[in-house]
Parts: sequence; structure tokens; C-alpha cells
Amino acid sequence: MLKKFFIICSGADKNLLNNCADGEQNKYVGIGATVFFTAIMATISASYALYTVFDTIFTALIFGLVWGLLIFNLDRFIVATIKKRDSKWKEFLQASPRIILAIIIAIVISKPLELKLFEKEINQVLLTEKNQMTLDNKTQIAAQFNPEIAKINNEIDALKTEIVEKEITTNALYDTYIAEAEGRKGTKLLGKGPVYKEKREKHDIALAELNQLKKDNAAKIETKELAIAALIENKKLNETKTQPIIANFDGLMARVNALNKLPWLPSFFIFLLFLAIETSPIFAKLIAPKGEYDFKLEEQESAIKTWVQQQVHQREVMLATDIDLNNKVYKDMAEEEELYKYKQKMARDLMKLQADSFYKKQQKML
Repeated sequence: MLKKFFIICSGADKNLLNNCADGEQNKYVGIGATVFFTAIMATISASYALYTVFDTIFTALIFGLVWGLLIFNLDRFIVATIKKRDSKWKEFLQASPRIILAIIIAIVISKPLELKLFEKEINQVLLTEKNQMTLDNKTQIAAQFNPEIAKINNEIDALKTEIVEKEITTNALYDTYIAEAEGRKGTKLLGKGPVYKEKREKHDIALAELNQLKKDNAAKIETKELAIAALIENKKLNETKTQPIIANFDGLMARVNALNKLPWLPSFFIFLLFLAIETSPIFAKLIAPKGEYDFKLEEQESAIKTWVQQQVHQREVMLATDIDLNNKVYKDMAEEEELYKYKQKMARDLMKLQADSFYKKQQKML
């Protein structure tokens, strides 16, 4: 049962192969088994690749099975259409398009399995890229908010500087009227005279202005600090919103790009393995000498080709004979006097009808 199944997978003619020796049958059983197991590997490979896209096992298995059947049909077609020829060079030219197709299939099959085999290394590359993307993302978001935060901080510093400058001025006025009272400066008269009162009034006005300035600026600073807090909150919110996008940066394309950043030699050897598996049925047929099955298949095709050529030649001869007969018949009929008189009479009647019709049309026009 298994032998018959693998023969079907090889694309060989069962009726011809059943009449061949066991060795010839085993050759095609091996080719069919290679085609079948290549399709199995294609199914597994496609299922994993699609699982990284859809994240659902059922969908990945369905599409993976369809892909496996497609690869099975292609491989079976490739092997079945290679015919043994008397010249190895002609056989290679015949198989060259199929070899190119086999190389493409090997690449498609091997790539998802490489992603699975090097999953840990790929995850490390993706982690490094995600960390760098996180830093770059924070830098970009900070570039949107930091200038405004810095501007508000400068405004707060200006308000605080204004208070400090006012305090320095007020303290200077304080020192001035105290020195006047003590007689150290100004009039240098001890006691609280008119000059002292004047300077004390200036200080009191400045002190009132200072207190009012502190109150006004404190309110402005509080408002600006709230604005800074809101900007910082918005910055954190943007970072929180964009972080899931970075965290989900592990799709099929991202993994393929990460795989390309790993050393190429292990990946290349895996590709060579699948290329050898995919092209082995083709090269098995190319390398193997003509066997019993090939001779019988060639005989069958030659018999059909000869029969078709005979049928075509027979139809051509029949057509040529029929043309000759028709020419001879019509030539003999052309010499008959009775047929000539009859056609002459019919032509005369037709010309009369045409003349009458022309006369009636001209009469109506006039």
C-alpha cells in the first residue's frame, strides 16, 4: 500500500511501472517518498511562518496544509515531466527551468524553519532593537515636550530672579534707614529725624511691593509648575501609548531582517540541505541511466506519436484526393451544353429583372 502511494507521488505511470522489475519500481518509490516528505516539510515550514503572522494555530495549519499540497503538486509535476533522452546535455537543458523552480521552492521552505531554529538568537537581536527603538522613541517624544518645559522653567526662574532682585533692593533700603538712625551714614545724626522717616517710608513702600510681588509671582509660578506637570504627564502618556507598538515589533518581516543580521553560514547550510532535498528527485532522474520504465514509456509515446502522424497523413491524402475529384467533376460539368444553356437562361432572366427594377426607380425619381 505504501509502495503504491509513493509511486503515485513520483508521477510515474502505474500501469507501465507494474510490469517493470522491482529495482525499477524501488527507484520511483524513492523519488515519490522524497516528493512526499518535501511536501511535509513545506507544510510545517509554512504553518510556522503563518503562525507568526496570524497568531492562531487553526488558521496557520489550514493555510500551511494548502501550501504543502501546492508544493507537493509542483514537485510531482517537475519530476513527472522530466524525460530521459539520449544526450545528458539535452536532459539538463530540459530540467534547467525545473531546477530553478526547485531552488525557489527550497528558499521558501527553508526560511521559516531557519526562523524557528534560530529563534533564541533572533529574539536577542529583536530585544536589542526594541531597546534602541525605546530609547529613540523617548528621545523623539522628549524633543516634542522638552523645549516647552525648558521655556516654562526659564519663565519660573525669571519670576524668582525678580523676587530676589526686589529683596536685594528692599534690604538695601532697610540698611540705609537703619544706618541713618544709628548715625553711620547720611546725615550722620543719631536719632529718627526727618531723613530717617523719609528713608523708612521708601523701605516700607518697597517692602509692600516685595510682598505683593511674592504673592503675584507665587501664583504665576504655581500655574507654570502645573503646566510643566501636565506636559510631563502627556510625555509619559505618549511613551505609554507607543510602547506596545515597539513591544509587538516581532512580526515575520522583523524576524527575517533579524535573521539576516546573524552569521550567514549556519543559515546557508540549512538552505543547502533543503536545496539538496528539493532537487534530489530531479538529479536522481538525470544521473540514473535509462531504465526499463523509460524504454517502455518511450515506446508508448513513440507508438502514439506514430499513430497520430499516420492519422494526419491519411487526412491530408484524403483531402488532396477529394480536391482532385471535385476539380475533375466540375471541369466535366463545365463542358456540358445543357448546363450552359440553363445558366444562360437564368442569367438572361436575372438581367431583365435588374433592368425592370432600375427603370421603376428612375421613373419614381422623375
